Amino acid sequence: MTAPLTPRDNQPPEEPQHPQAAPGGHGATAEHPDHTGLGGPELARELREGAVIALVVAVSGVLLGVLWNWLAPHIPLIADTHNVYLKNTEGEEAIGADGTFVLLSLGFGVLSAAVVFLLRRRGGIPLVVALVVGGLLGAVLGWVTGMWLGPTPDVAAHAKQVGPGVTFSGPLRLQAKGALLAWPIAAMLTQLALTGLFGPRDPEPPEPDWTGHHDHPHEPPAPDAPTAH
Repeated sequence: MTAPLTPRDNQPPEEPQHPQAAPGGHGATAEHPDHTGLGGPELARELREGAVIALVVAVSGVLLGVLWNWLAPHIPLIADTHNVYLKNTEGEEAIGADGTFVLLSLGFGVLSAAVVFLLRRRGGIPLVVALVVGGLLGAVLGWVTGMWLGPTPDVAAHAKQVGPGVTFSGPLRLQAKGALLAWPIAAMLTQLALTGLFGPRDPEPPEPDWTGHHDHPHEPPAPDAPTAH
């Protein structure tokens, strides 16, 4: 005869280290992990904020168009009774108009990204996409607004209105359409730079314990096995 094996000191039996959820339960299991709440409301909020940022940045393109029409050099033209000519054949007003648009777009890109970063203090893909899309739309809107505010594109009618031998300004045009990318590129680079320099940092991982006592530091020694009689 042997004595029954009973736990010492009336201790309950050890529970399994990896318990499984009871059948029909609602808890997450290894086969069916619980993914509720992963990025749902947070992603929706970031998308809404991104749409608002893109809209505000795009609308600010009207100011770009006003400044471009005000600061860009206009092409002087002169007409006779039959044709319209450039008053200064060696003038660089067309190049100056493109350069002014690029410089203004770069400034708007840096400024818009800096303002958004000061308000948000963090980065993210939706934010960068919003700045790029809003910057491109703002550049296009500024281009259209500047041409609309500038001299009329109907050069013949304008020459007939002012009369022969009178100098008048030609229409404001953007010769290099690649200048429209200056704003979104400047905004994207500025946002990435500010996020890398002043954005929130991820917590550093804990240093590894090389002593070998980190698995169960406070686990009591296992009780001796009962002996048979």
